[in-house]
Amino acid sequence: MNISSIIKTDILVIGGGIAGLMAAIRAADKGADVLIAEKAHVLRGGSGATGNDHFLCHVPELHGDISVAIREVANSQTALCGEGRMIRYHMEHAFDIVREWHEWGINMKPSGTWHCSGHAFPGRPKIWLKYSGHNQKAVLVAEAKKRGVRFLNHHPAIELLRGGAGVSGAILLNTGNMEPELKIAQARAVIMATGCTTRLYNNEASPGWMFNQAYCPSCAGALAQGWRIGARMVNLEIPNRHAGTKYFARCGKATWAGVYRYPDGRPLGPFVTKPDIMYGDMTSDIWHSSFTDVIRNGSGPSYLDFTGLSEEGHAYMRNGLVSEGLTSQLDYMDRKGIDPRKHAIEFQQYEPHIFSRGFDIEVTGATSVPGLYAAGDTIGNFRGGIAGAAVFGSSCGVSAAEWATGHEHEQFSVDDAPVRRCVEICSSFMDRESGADWKEANLALQQIMSGYAPAAPYHVRSETLLNAGLKYLGDLRRTMLDEVRTPCSHTLMRAMETLDLMDVGEIIMHGALERKESRALHQRSDYPFTNPLLADKFLQIWREDGRIHTEWREKRA
Repeated sequence: MNISSIIKTDILVIGGGIAGLMAAIRAADKGADVLIAEKAHVLRGGSGATGNDHFLCHVPELHGDISVAIREVANSQTALCGEGRMIRYHMEHAFDIVREWHEWGINMKPSGTWHCSGHAFPGRPKIWLKYSGHNQKAVLVAEAKKRGVRFLNHHPAIELLRGGAGVSGAILLNTGNMEPELKIAQARAVIMATGCTTRLYNNEASPGWMFNQAYCPSCAGALAQGWRIGARMVNLEIPNRHAGTKYFARCGKATWAGVYRYPDGRPLGPFVTKPDIMYGDMTSDIWHSSFTDVIRNGSGPSYLDFTGLSEEGHAYMRNGLVSEGLTSQLDYMDRKGIDPRKHAIEFQQYEPHIFSRGFDIEVTGATSVPGLYAAGDTIGNFRGGIAGAAVFGSSCGVSAAEWATGHEHEQFSVDDAPVRRCVEICSSFMDRESGADWKEANLALQQIMSGYAPAAPYHVRSETLLNAGLKYLGDLRRTMLDEVRTPCSHTLMRAMETLDLMDVGEIIMHGALERKESRALHQRSDYPFTNPLLADKFLQIWREDGRIHTEWREKRA
């Protein structure tokens, strides 16, 4: 394989989800030439592909002073890896995007007015705007096209390129045909806007079936590729686990308007005793391991009970599930005669994944690598879902366009070491006449991560386990490079993703070794306590000159 072509652009946006589209729109508004490279298709790529129905924001006429909304974030599921400066910036800018989206054609007030519900405590302010986001991708793609943004669908990035002054572009893999093709996108600035990292751990809903999951199949490339060129990461050692309907692997628990109950009818938590479409049941946002705990201790299963939900409430909930993009689940329930007003629905905790852990960014979206920006699920010091992706995607677009104005394209050669190495790996996978499937390597990786860097509850890490895991990861990488065969562009893409996942696994293990305490889903048997001196610190980790570095920094207020 060889590099077939070189494409020049001012701004390369990697990922065509919400963050990537907003970044492209803002950069184009600043006069930049923008190219989006999307692994799938921009109309259906990203975790927001089929919709969403909650947008984290401060609505002045509902909340009054912005400090009211900011205070609620501290008690929400978004708080663990957020820091003050990022939260405030988000809240100051999110409602501007809400109004803009509404003008563009995304219905941000389906009830006729600004209206918040879900993920809230009874009697407390609600900070998640209810909206109808089923058409959000189509609307944002149309807005990007109006501004002259170019698209390369089925072109995942497989390697970032760094020159003397900073990032200089990326190697793209064209998977639009059976025969793969490698291209270089040369850019003055690059915006990483891919999704969260999945396929690292054994699938909880259906072990062995890697793609039955609540998010995109895997977007580990952003973190791994940033890592390889020296970007600083934060919070990767603290996993995230979401929850939803049992075995169906779909998110959206705030849209379900029921009460979590034990089989004998007792509520799991103290917040609601009957269905409330305005608040939902915050129990699982606070007691994250609840669905796992009740199975392990035998008091479960945990059911979401909709008894008492009115016809209007049921219609409100169904509309929200459509907006959230859960139409396949609704279709299944309708075909099987499952009616929430008659049938309780069991929920479960899903496997660990890397979401809102990753790049350490400024409010501008700038990473530690000059010219490289990041937004969306790949950033490590803020979590805001769709809303966070929109806000910091916008920030990235403006900042990257300003950077590009003052910088020329870096000169490089297709014979440069990173390019040559990437081409050689792809060639070896494609040229091998026989060999193992990429899935074998990915499943082996899941076994190693689940066994040696597991996430709580009921699993612990330790120095000996983590060191053993690092050794096995190294062995697995060498075996994969020697033995895997990919007969087409699609399997080559999956193989390159698996190599990226191994890099992310190593980052997690090195970070977990350095975090000598237990916190959230990072539990260490050799350090079983939570160290209060680390409560206001983030652990940075990065690779430089072939060595791994760590440093604790203060959270920015």
